[in-house]
Amino acid sequence: MCRVVRIMGIKMMETIEYCDVTHIKPMGEGLRVCIDFVDALAPTEGVFVGDTGYGYLLSLSESVPTATYPARPFRVNAGAFHQYLLLEEGETCYLSELKAGDKIPVYSREGMRVISVGRVKIERRELLQVQCTCGNQVLSSTVQFSDSVRFFGKENMVDAKTVEVGDKLVCRHDIPGRHLGKRKEEYIEEI
Repeated sequence: MCRVVRIMGIKMMETIEYCDVTHIKPMGEGLRVCIDFVDALAPTEGVFVGDTGYGYLLSLSESVPTATYPARPFRVNAGAFHQYLLLEEGETCYLSELKAGDKIPVYSREGMRVISVGRVKIERRELLQVQCTCGNQVLSSTVQFSDSVRFFGKENMVDAKTVEVGDKLVCRHDIPGRHLGKRKEEYIEEI
């Protein structure tokens, strides 16, 4: 079960950091999770997701129509079933744990607001792993290979079909070590 966040309103993000895309790897088919919220999201709002508990990319809402999908301003195509979702105060949960009624943070450059989840939609899709470096830390996110999956780039929005090595994407990083979604200082290696 995903931790229910009780704080409402908007908070400013501590810092915005950019990571450099260093590798893009097809992952084959797998389960991906769409988060359908009970409110509309702006094109620049999304959630932080990542393959590890110490690094996350900002996956944006589907508020912009693409060549293959109409706009769905209530949805974030968040990525693979196994990924961490960054909550408030550095806590996480797995995308596989989300359910309708959970209240989770949605981030933008302007800040953060908490919105209830109306539905979680899981389907089998082609996946892609985007690996990045932020300082000396390597982080990655596994997402659906689709133009409806967009990241916040330094210059513009970048979708999963056109992301390239060398692109700069908005990221958050943290220290390694999580147990049941909470930070824990211990040895941990995630590969």
